[in-house]
Amino acid sequence: MGLTALQAHGQALGAKRIGEYRGTTSAACFSDPQQEFAILRHDCGVYDLGYREKVSLTGADRVRWLNGMVTNNIRDLAAGRGVYAFLLNPQGHILADLYAYNRGESILVDTDASQLEKMIVTFDHYIIMDDVVITRLGEHMTSLGVAGPKSRAVLKAAGIQVPEMPPLEIITPKCDCDCGCLECSVVRSDDPRNESYEIWIAPRDVLKLWQALIAAGARPVGWEALERDRIVSGIPRYGVDLRERDLPQETEQARALNFNKGCYVGQEIVERIRSRGAVHRKFSGFLLDGTVAIAAGTKIISAEKEVGEITSAADIAFDGRHKTVALGYIRREVGVPGREVTVGDSKAMIVALPLADGLLSQQNPKLEQRPA
Repeated sequence: MGLTALQAHGQALGAKRIGEYRGTTSAACFSDPQQEFAILRHDCGVYDLGYREKVSLTGADRVRWLNGMVTNNIRDLAAGRGVYAFLLNPQGHILADLYAYNRGESILVDTDASQLEKMIVTFDHYIIMDDVVITRLGEHMTSLGVAGPKSRAVLKAAGIQVPEMPPLEIITPKCDCDCGCLECSVVRSDDPRNESYEIWIAPRDVLKLWQALIAAGARPVGWEALERDRIVSGIPRYGVDLRERDLPQETEQARALNFNKGCYVGQEIVERIRSRGAVHRKFSGFLLDGTVAIAAGTKIISAEKEVGEITSAADIAFDGRHKTVALGYIRREVGVPGREVTVGDSKAMIVALPLADGLLSQQNPKLEQRPA
């Protein structure tokens, strides 16, 4: 897997460990991943978003065409705003997840590098007589992220003036920073728990921006900490928590669906599920005391019956305690927050997502790590 534009600078970054992540190779950590997770929660972390790939859609039919391809409303998307959406097959199963942004004369589509080829092949298949042109932006654009309660202060200190922004708004900010770039774009991310921003910039300027943000007070964070933050926030990842066999309503990602937008590929199945309420599983969170190794695919048991499976898990150190937080699918009638189930050989509690910090810090004697 190729290096991200930032990771191509190698030793200049000072990463402790690198590895494959979402279709690219980038920094896994710079110090202790648990400490880096704490930075994202309490300070300001800066991280490589080069694993996100972007394509531009131009042409007179771009809005109508994309609106007929994805699960969210592109038709009424205001300039400078974005939405999260699924790309489905005709059977209603998830082929990819993506963000789409109205940039005025174009629509920018943003997805993981690991999903890019399948997404473009699917797009190409459905462009028939439509005036739509797909342009890959990888040579022209990469991105960094900053997250944490001090994010705006760090951006300001770096010379990037960011106003109050709603989630998924994109702006071209006033900049007086030391990175020397001609122009960047800033997006307010839609993380439900944490203030975070994406900065889109030309690859040639990404190292200078990285260094400017660190000089302004941001601390470098790798993808191992990002994974912990993602899991605690209850954000599913395609290829791990979202798979082609999953149906949209099973994922609990209502933010990806619009039921008033008209027809799109897979819409008949999605509407049938909505009208009949016929989904038997739902995406849920699970909390275990201590550090517990849980592999993807580990079965969830309740009343001696298999009721679900784990898709991802992470060891979280928070306020001096270690917890294991997992994500997965469970039968809807069982998946009630507060209910105890068995995950592997350990007791677990079903929790609402995103996970409340109070659950991470408190002791729960009911979940002592012993065989159930």
